[in-house]
Amino acid sequence: MADATTDQKNTLRPICFMIMPYGKKQTMSDKGPATIDYNALWDKALYSFIEEDLDYHAIRADQDMSALIIKEMIERLALSDLVIADVSTPNTNVYYEIGVRHAAQRTGCVMISATWAQQTFDITQMRQVRYPLPEGEITDDTAQAVRDALNRSVKGLIDGTSPVFDSITGYPGKPDESLVSSMRGQLLQLSQFTADARVARMQPKDKREVALNALIDKYKSIIPKLPGVAVEILTSLRDCAQWQSVIDYVNNLSGVTKNLPVVQEIYNLAISKTGKHIEAIAALQELMKLNGETSERWGLIGGRYKKLYDETKDPRYLSASITAYDTGMRKDLNDYFPSNNLPLLYRTRGRKGDEDNANIAATVALMACERSRTNNPSDPWAVPTLTVMAFASGNADKAEDLYNEMADNGTEPFNLQSTIPELQRAIDLTRDKDVASNLNAILDKIKALQD
Repeated sequence: MADATTDQKNTLRPICFMIMPYGKKQTMSDKGPATIDYNALWDKALYSFIEEDLDYHAIRADQDMSALIIKEMIERLALSDLVIADVSTPNTNVYYEIGVRHAAQRTGCVMISATWAQQTFDITQMRQVRYPLPEGEITDDTAQAVRDALNRSVKGLIDGTSPVFDSITGYPGKPDESLVSSMRGQLLQLSQFTADARVARMQPKDKREVALNALIDKYKSIIPKLPGVAVEILTSLRDCAQWQSVIDYVNNLSGVTKNLPVVQEIYNLAISKTGKHIEAIAALQELMKLNGETSERWGLIGGRYKKLYDETKDPRYLSASITAYDTGMRKDLNDYFPSNNLPLLYRTRGRKGDEDNANIAATVALMACERSRTNNPSDPWAVPTLTVMAFASGNADKAEDLYNEMADNGTEPFNLQSTIPELQRAIDLTRDKDVASNLNAILDKIKALQD
């Protein structure tokens, strides 16, 4: 009789479906361990937490081979009583599965991650439980620390509402008609704005600022409601290198839109362009504390230190710039923004080993830039970046070809403003006088593109 009672209790227990990688996976983080043994994390910590602490049946996404079939995976995601998703490492499958659960059930989805985790998708604004994971092999002490951290917070989030249900009144039933009508009106406004913004961006350089200001005035009533509109205008002002206009524009935005990470990145770039480099660095560091580190943010910090070095020739700023760019490069090897700045800076510093580091960074930047150009032929930074690399290697023929490409297709003022100092830096480091003379002639023609 006791066995029957136990079986009934087990049958009645709710089911928790655990979404996580399996095997050993790289973390892609410079703050955590290089790899995580997810099987050990499951065996030593997560399984026991779910079974014993939460009192759920624990099922892991990869345990059943049939779960690899999309239909059965979606059934598990939609029908389980609880879904826990580990988002410690960048994993597109995990992100997709979270989205399925959010759309399928109002409650019962909890995200967990290691304390050092930095997601590549914008889920940082969604609540998640952090746990300590100082090493990837999962010692007994670490396993217990993981369970303790999850015990403190997971239960309180189980009944949290999915962002899909929270955002759409009436979901999953027929949406409220007033909401549909309002959204349609916004989309029509957005469609008209997209057309007008395209016209403004296509104006000649000397007329573009006036066109953008007219665009701001025309759509000032919807900018607070549609952050995407605000960001597109801001990006256009940046591309025109209208730095004071960027600052004034951001200062007039509402709190929510003003505090978007991408808005703050552009704003602090503009602040630096007006000479306030230290203030920009401090603000970008604070932005990373609140929203995580990215290759772009580290690259922006590296650029501010580079400006400080150029103005003061203080070697501490040069090393700080190198450190920031190098950190950004390691954050994302496919983002050539940080890596392409490193070769000339290493050669400027000239310490033992810097030439080897310069060559490594140049290889990373070249591969990332060519990859981007293949995947996105309209990438506005690819040609300027390749031009800097051609100057740095003393390849005047390649530099001439790239100049012709910029002359034929056009280049935004901001891109030229950022590129020309690096071309001059490359020339200053060129020892062959004939090569330097040829590069100077090409640089003069590139400068003329600003007119």
